[in-house]
Amino acid sequence: MRGNSRTSGTPGPELSRRLSRLSRRGMLGVAAGATAAALLGATAPTAAAHDKGHGEDHHKGHGRGGHGRPVLPPGRLGIQLYSLRDKVSTLGFAPVFAELAKYGYDEVEYAGYTQGSAGAITLAQLRGLARDHGLTAIGSHVGYYDDGNPGAYTFAQNLAKVLDDAEALGLKHIGTASGPWRYGSTVDGWKRCAEEFNVFGAAAKARGMKFYQHNHAEEFSFATDRPDVRLYDVLLAETDPRLVYLEMDIYWAFVGQYRFSERVDGTPAPFDPLRYVLRQPDRYPLFHVKDGERNDAASDGYDMVDVGDGDIDYEGFISAVTRTRGGRQSHHWQTEHDFPADSLSFARRSSAYLHALREKDC
Repeated sequence: MRGNSRTSGTPGPELSRRLSRLSRRGMLGVAAGATAAALLGATAPTAAAHDKGHGEDHHKGHGRGGHGRPVLPPGRLGIQLYSLRDKVSTLGFAPVFAELAKYGYDEVEYAGYTQGSAGAITLAQLRGLARDHGLTAIGSHVGYYDDGNPGAYTFAQNLAKVLDDAEALGLKHIGTASGPWRYGSTVDGWKRCAEEFNVFGAAAKARGMKFYQHNHAEEFSFATDRPDVRLYDVLLAETDPRLVYLEMDIYWAFVGQYRFSERVDGTPAPFDPLRYVLRQPDRYPLFHVKDGERNDAASDGYDMVDVGDGDIDYEGFISAVTRTRGGRQSHHWQTEHDFPADSLSFARRSSAYLHALREKDC
């Protein structure tokens, strides 16, 4: 997914299409029949192959091969199931969950609760499948709003139902990958969205959950009425930190750094995604671990690749976050690739890479 610079008060056509896709409901466990097993058997690595994969996949390595403490805290590796939507749709949740457990995943983040052509499933069945495969469902992405459809399954139009479903699945986090663009890209427009996010957060908190927002690159752009103000700073300042949390998509944050380190008038406005987290680590319970290879010829400055094949320093980033107070217990790391060439291979290789990372100074 490519990000376009924002020049008006509403998202451009490509961003609108992306946000529509990222509503991500109705996309996605039960059909673990012989056909699914046969299909997976042809491609899935054995446990021995998984162990060997730590050294054979030839990832670009930061901090690999040492003898220090693992960078990745135990029990905190998940995957955003949007990356595996093709396999969930054709095979069902159960075979996919079985593979994820084999690859060393601990958690999953939902991108919808159905499984397309693989057959119907209830929320109770889905919750049981995750539990039976040793996976914790850590969160879910739901749309923010759809002003053209008052009955839409979104936070703005159907908050009670969204929270009912999250509660039925036992989720501790429930969030949106939609940006706060409902009222445009002005400071006041984002303040209005922040007020709505606070309402969603209060409702989630009342049920024992945390509401969160997942960024793309455009959140780091500047307000159209105040070109000296970064919109992401408005979101942070105007949302209640006790009610609204953030899931940093690290790849898109670095794309934002590439695209929006100058104001519209050309004056420098550099920022570091990691510094946002370190200033308020408690606001970032969830992360998307998505990698990119630098490409100055690309509009985003990066080409999205499997985790470990790119240039984002995950040894440094994860280590810095986990060194904050309680950091090894407070954060969850979800791998993701929007359009992987082979989604199961992406999941396997990304897990192997992250598990192999070692801190340099331990």
